[in-house]
Amino acid sequence: MTGRLVLVGTPIGNLGDLPPRAVQVLAAADVVCCEDTRHSRKLLSHAGVRAERLVAVHEHNEREQATAVVRWLAEGKVVALITDAGLPGISDPGERLVRAVAAAGHPVEVVPGPSAALAGLVVSGLPAARFCFEGFLPRKGSGRGRRLAAVAAEERTTVLFEAPHRLAATLADLAAACGPDRRCAVARELTKLHEEVWRGTLGDAAARATERQPAGEHVVVVGGAPAPDVTDEEVAAAVAEARVAGLSARDAAAEVAQRLGVTRNRAYAATRDGHGGARR
Repeated sequence: MTGRLVLVGTPIGNLGDLPPRAVQVLAAADVVCCEDTRHSRKLLSHAGVRAERLVAVHEHNEREQATAVVRWLAEGKVVALITDAGLPGISDPGERLVRAVAAAGHPVEVVPGPSAALAGLVVSGLPAARFCFEGFLPRKGSGRGRRLAAVAAEERTTVLFEAPHRLAATLADLAAACGPDRRCAVARELTKLHEEVWRGTLGDAAARATERQPAGEHVVVVGGAPAPDVTDEEVAAAVAEARVAGLSARDAAAEVAQRLGVTRNRAYAATRDGHGGARR
């Protein structure tokens, strides 16, 4: 008999966002692993769940606790993993535990739930079809500089987390790296009573952050870098290459449009001479 590990998403602020399935899994689990036992007892109490065995798994002991979890699963126990807010593994403990459990051959399931990163993204008003998640930037050093440069060059929307006392410095650094006119959104207290979403430019956001330091962890959403200018010759060459690879005109246009960041009509126009080249 083998047990299973279940990752359970928990509310990021509003306790009403705890889904019924999450309550069922937590109530039935033999062991509930959590980031902070005091915080999690309050959540479980709100849900009417009596946790018989609540075990702390945090960034400092996750590697060691993974051994115990694997042993419990081998005994046939069901182990649920929650963090203080959101989905385990997203800027929170969980990644090492999942890797160890999967390597041991035990099943890993998930009960989806709230996510601050996705919540911030969808309310930002910035493009959400393609995005990347950066989590917390390094606080200082060359690692921070490299990550800022990567955000500046990234053509997809970028989602970051930041603590209130570091928000002003991070927004100033982002404005310097990406340019003050880059679009952004800054969200805090998501799903809570005093939820706030501010939209504008990085320059204005940085200036605003120096004037006030609101409480709560922040989600910063940064618009993507402008796509580099692409010439008609480059579009035609890319379409011709796709056609030689066997793609239809329609599929070649779609692939090139996505890869080069041009409109599909512009890419399709380059297929109309029947050879993949641009029309003369």
